[in-house]
Parts: sequence; structure tokens; C-alpha cells
Amino acid sequence: MKLYTYWRSTAAYRVRIALNLKGVLAEQVPVHLLRGGGDQHTPAYRALNPLRAVPCLVLDDGRTITQSLAIIEYLDELRPPPLLPADIARRAQVRAAAQLIACDIHPVNNLRVGAYLKDKFGRSQADVVSWMHHWMQMGLHAFQSLVSPHTPFCFGYEPGVADLCLTPQLYNARRWGLELSGLERLVEIDRLCMKRREFLDARPEAQMDRDD
Repeated sequence: MKLYTYWRSTAAYRVRIALNLKGVLAEQVPVHLLRGGGDQHTPAYRALNPLRAVPCLVLDDGRTITQSLAIIEYLDELRPPPLLPADIARRAQVRAAAQLIACDIHPVNNLRVGAYLKDKFGRSQADVVSWMHHWMQMGLHAFQSLVSPHTPFCFGYEPGVADLCLTPQLYNARRWGLELSGLERLVEIDRLCMKRREFLDARPEAQMDRDD
């Protein structure tokens, strides 16, 4: 397998954690989203992912899977340990929490949205950061209200799909200086996750394509 990734992408970060938890080896192919106009815009990469985003997983037989949660669920069905609960209602609740981050918070805070706000509407960098803070603050408080108050991780005694989404999102929140007061439950879950090698090795700072 090949994982097309970018060190600072929170979506790719989720998939790297899943690969580590599953013990699945995948060659990491860096797609630099900024340098030289962005590798994601090259014809070769557009053929893999027409949306020109990361991550993208290319399977051994050449088929491609885009969208981080689709990739994670593929890996979850590929081999244990499970990242989703067996109970179908509980599984839907976990998916809802994960999608709150992946579908509601992350898309309005990514690189291309910030660039569009600047280029199309003349917004400053401070405006873009304020925009990101608004959506992260609202979304993370909603996420915190969904997770279990009685388990070490979001929904259980081992990390699952919701934890894989939370940790990268908190990384991004800290990167942009979001105030995390009132989100102590999420901070504690993140602290427990970061005690695990699978999470540590997936951190942006640990990636081979890190560009300071």
C-alpha cells in the first residue's frame, strides 16, 4: 500500500494513527500542499484524487481510497483490533462524533478555505484565525458533550475512531492558539492517547516530510 500524505494534514494524521494501531505497513508518499504551488495540483496526483486533497490510500492492486474516514473504516474491516463498537447503535454514535470533527470542524478550517477567505474576500490572517477559532470552539464543545464521561477514551477502554479524529484536531487547535478551557475532558483523552506509541509515531513532528 501507499499512503499519500502531508505531515501537517490532520486528515492524514488520523489515517497514520489507524495504520499504526492496525499494524499495517504503507509506504508514505509526501504530497507537499504548499511548496511550488502545491504537489496536489499536479496531473499525476489529480488522477489519484480529483479533489486534490490528502490523504489518499493506494491499495496493492492499484485501487484508490480517498477521504480519511473511508480509509479508516477500510482498515478497520481489514484486520483487528476494532476501532468501532459491535453494537450498531453505539457504532452510529461513534461515527457521528467522528464526523462532527471530520465533516463539520475540519473542512471549514483547512488550508484552502483560509486561502479563499484571503483571496476572495480580502480577509487578513487574523480574520482567518478568528474564523477557525469560532468553528473549532463550537465543534469541540459539541464533541465533548457526545463522548462517554465514564471511559478513559472517547467511547471505551481502547482508542477508537473518535479518538483518531480528536487528537489531530486538538493538535490543530493548539497550533492556532485556541483556548482549551472548558474542554478538560478532551484534553485528558488526548493526554492518554499520546502515551501510546501508535499516536506518538503519527505526530506531524515525527514525519519524514516535516518542513519547518
